[in-house]
Amino acid sequence: MRTRKRRRVWGSLLTVVVLLVGAGGWVVYQNEYDIKEEQVKITGGKQPLNGVLARPAEGKGPHGLVVFVHGDGPQNATHDTFYRPIWEAMAKAGYATLSWDKPGVNGAPGNWLDQSIQDRADETVAAINWAKTQPGIDPGRIGLWGASQAGWVMPKAALQTSDVRFIIGVAPAMNWLRQGRYDLVATLRDQGASPDEIKKAVAKSDKNLNALRGSETYEEYKAKGGDVEGLSPDRWAFNRRNYLSDVSADLAKVKVPVLLFLGGRDTHVDSDDTEAGYRKLLTEPGRLTVKRYEDSTHNIVPKGVEDSELKSTFLAIAAPRSLFTPGYLDEQQKFLAAIGRE
Repeated sequence: MRTRKRRRVWGSLLTVVVLLVGAGGWVVYQNEYDIKEEQVKITGGKQPLNGVLARPAEGKGPHGLVVFVHGDGPQNATHDTFYRPIWEAMAKAGYATLSWDKPGVNGAPGNWLDQSIQDRADETVAAINWAKTQPGIDPGRIGLWGASQAGWVMPKAALQTSDVRFIIGVAPAMNWLRQGRYDLVATLRDQGASPDEIKKAVAKSDKNLNALRGSETYEEYKAKGGDVEGLSPDRWAFNRRNYLSDVSADLAKVKVPVLLFLGGRDTHVDSDDTEAGYRKLLTEPGRLTVKRYEDSTHNIVPKGVEDSELKSTFLAIAAPRSLFTPGYLDEQQKFLAAIGRE
């Protein structure tokens, strides 16, 4: 009897080991991509940038290129690997991708909070100019991909160089001030805040805005009793530099194809405002393609996934391509494949 029991125990342990090994192999497989990444130093701008140039694993090229423009925050080149499934989808369409650590991130020189939107556009153009000199890159098929805050950067960059042949925008906003107010109220509502709590937050935001309009420094605002919770001096200076940003004037002059992704459950950017603005300003036939996913968030991730730490963590590790809303990766691949045939 003890022998049979021992065999059953060892059999169960063996099953667990096999499952763990199999799961480990699956995770490794899911985090391997059909791209070849190269660490690069992008020069020619205000400061050198630490970048990643990812080429398709198959094919000799020359390849088209998508230059990635980050949203807000201290982002590294891969956005903590979040970009890699997107890079792979683009590689399937024959495109390489270029991204970089923001200034000051991962030991890179500079400080991203010292930048204006114009500085970011200049940085993007410098990266394009550098990329055109790289072997295997087709200078006639270069475009921009950017999320959120990048929506103010990309049209400005596209107007500074004729090398930008297309733009892919993910949840960009039209106007900084409207976006900020929407973000504040929508996020609080999503978190279950009471009307009184929202009213107090709006009043605090208004005081903050009045100080920015008065060109007050962080120290001046704080000395007057201003609430600076969650704000550093650098962040205050960044907001002072950029809070009047509005994409309308630049966007109206864009003459290249634009693919716009929006999420119906976005609490950071008003998707209705953005869609209306882009449709109003990009009226030429074939200029604008809008892909809207009603149950998706700011990152074009299903709301139920983003709200669940367990689900989002599991997918990010075990099936990162499935983290995004179905269709999101495929639409980018299709858009680029069509651009490549023009």
